Amino acid sequence: MEYIKEYIKIEENGIYIVFGITKKEQLKLLHFSHVPFTESDIAKTGRECKQCDKEATERYIEEAFQLVQANLSGYNRPYEKHGNKHIVTAPGYLLTYVGIEDTRNEIGRRLIVTQEDKEVTHTRVETVMQFYDGTSVVRMQNTLYNEGAEKQTLEYLSSFCYTGLEKEGTSSSDEKMRVRIPFNGWQKEMSIREFTFAELGLAQTQPGVYQRTSQVLEITNTGNWSTKEYLPLGYVENKEAHTGLFWQIEHNGSWHYEISDQNTHFYVCVSGPTEVQSHWFKELAPGESFTSVPVAVGVCKDSFEEAICELTKYRRKIRRPNADNENLPVIFNDYMNCLFGDPTTEKELPLIDAAAESGCEYYVIDAGWYAPGEWWDSVGEWQECRQRFPGGIKEVTDYIRSKGMIPGVWLELEVMGIHCEKAKRVPDDWFFVRHGKRVYDRSRYQLDFRNPAVIDHVNEVIDRVVQEYGVGYIKMDYNIEPGIGTELGAESVGQGMLEHEKAYLNWLDDVFARYPDLVIENCSSGGLRIDYALLSRYSIQSTSDQEDYRNYATIAANAAAGVTPEQAAVWSYPMRQELAGSGEERRIQLEQGKEEVIYNMINAMLLRIHQSGHLAELSSERRELVKEGIRVYKNIRQDIKQALPFWPLDLAENTDKWVCAGLRTEKKAYLAVWKREMEGKQDNRKRSADRVLGENCLEIPLNKLLRDEQALRVSILYPKKEAVPFSLQKNILKVRLEKPVMARLFVLEWED
Repeated sequence: MEYIKEYIKIEENGIYIVFGITKKEQLKLLHFSHVPFTESDIAKTGRECKQCDKEATERYIEEAFQLVQANLSGYNRPYEKHGNKHIVTAPGYLLTYVGIEDTRNEIGRRLIVTQEDKEVTHTRVETVMQFYDGTSVVRMQNTLYNEGAEKQTLEYLSSFCYTGLEKEGTSSSDEKMRVRIPFNGWQKEMSIREFTFAELGLAQTQPGVYQRTSQVLEITNTGNWSTKEYLPLGYVENKEAHTGLFWQIEHNGSWHYEISDQNTHFYVCVSGPTEVQSHWFKELAPGESFTSVPVAVGVCKDSFEEAICELTKYRRKIRRPNADNENLPVIFNDYMNCLFGDPTTEKELPLIDAAAESGCEYYVIDAGWYAPGEWWDSVGEWQECRQRFPGGIKEVTDYIRSKGMIPGVWLELEVMGIHCEKAKRVPDDWFFVRHGKRVYDRSRYQLDFRNPAVIDHVNEVIDRVVQEYGVGYIKMDYNIEPGIGTELGAESVGQGMLEHEKAYLNWLDDVFARYPDLVIENCSSGGLRIDYALLSRYSIQSTSDQEDYRNYATIAANAAAGVTPEQAAVWSYPMRQELAGSGEERRIQLEQGKEEVIYNMINAMLLRIHQSGHLAELSSERRELVKEGIRVYKNIRQDIKQALPFWPLDLAENTDKWVCAGLRTEKKAYLAVWKREMEGKQDNRKRSADRVLGENCLEIPLNKLLRDEQALRVSILYPKKEAVPFSLQKNILKVRLEKPVMARLFVLEWED
């Protein structure tokens, strides 16, 4: 292209990146893919449009393809933009190229791209691109510097912006483009669905013809529950060109990404909080700067599974080194379908015995240990309740240690109940405030971690439970949503929220520096904060509060899309069985009861076991199935921590009758298969290419596991004594599960 005077081409870890420098000294990000760059793909802009001559094409390139979108208040945005699109930003479109610093560090290659606008906004922007050896992922952040003499107000700053998602190939975007939306919600986490662009309102009315639209696909979180509606994850693929692009926003609060069109191309912009979506803006005095939230961006073939494998490798690289993710200990927690927040010494002791006998290695006393009766709106001081524990909670934690397990407790340190006595004594600046009043949510106040007095308060609690109560595990829960932020000490409520979230991360770093062996679980009403700002620090993540083990299979199968397998804690809660009738009726109930235990265990066995349920009240046969599951888990957990996920039938959906997911290593693979006949569940014939044979048999394609001249050997790993018919022919595993609700865990090994 004559308009581009120079190309800068980067090839690293299978990522092809191409920048173009224009005749006007502007930097354009023209290519970001796993396939090499073809100049003619960019030149397609305006093809078949009689009004679009060479000058128009050059103008389209000038208007778009910015590496950074940054918008300051009070500046004109003259080019084509409709609606809420974060494009044609100022100084984004005004920036000119300064240079690239290209170095390497212990992680991999590192680029710093510098642009500036000396004429209008007097700003400079630095883009840091950190590559990670061994993955096709680069972490990106932008820093905007105010180098002028006047204060500026920043309304938007992208972390990643790329135009030309659809540029490869000749077919229309309606035909070739797909996007996965990672829906997430309480008790239905990890629900990831695929759509065409057209299905989401981004239809291409006439391929290649200049068109303008105000329609934007917005995937947004506003608030402190970072994943209450979506995972901070994106994936787009081009089926014709066989390319995939994915990203992960590493922020524990408000974030945003959008996909829309500009000058016949489609773009994606990824960021942290914004003014339009999140009530965020930041004032920058002369000499001040602001850095966007980190975003990991990767490339792959048109395979969501491959994208998640690359992200899994990357997530392991950015995570705080810790023994928990190396050893994968089995955890018992007394809450789910067990004590449900009503612990006492009397109730705990038999559970402790049963957990130890079953092979658990941590024992967690969940909610309620700090207050009698109903405690929801009075929490905040976290002192042991002698009515529940007459001999003190240390009597129980000591008993846990005497049984060879490490004790843990539940905390929710970021809140105080409205009836907490301490909340009544402390000043308002301990809490989020808007419109001059404390922010309420569900009878709790949100603590503000920017306040040193708040840090002193939460540190006192941590020190006490660790040093006095003998705790080695904390389940850190969070059950409110304080909304858009706080007005105290910040120019915008969104900036108050952002500063609080950074302060919370700094506090976590300090806690782990003081107690490096302490295990802290990230729980937010289950999985409502599954983000890698937190998970690069926390070693384990609660995946859900789902109370029906049959529905939990969907979450368990998909969990590795949102979090590494060794960080994904899944409940296993075998139920007490109350038998009715006699003879054959009783025998059938016992058989069905065994399947419920097996199903529960398989939910957790390829991830992290969070054992619960009334273990002490299970029959010996049911408890033996629990013990067998834990023994098997201990034999395979060293594989789990290095394995990569695969989905032979694609990711699970909540309506599926059959669910299937696995983990693979260099030497073997593990495959979980679930069947659930219940209202609303259907044979997933459409999604699995008619793999369901009748009511009780499923064909599972294993093409992705095939290796040249190596045969696969398959066997049931759990439970050993409960055989089901299966066969392996070429690349198809046929499994027959006769009962309405069943699950089995298989191991597949390559023969030498």
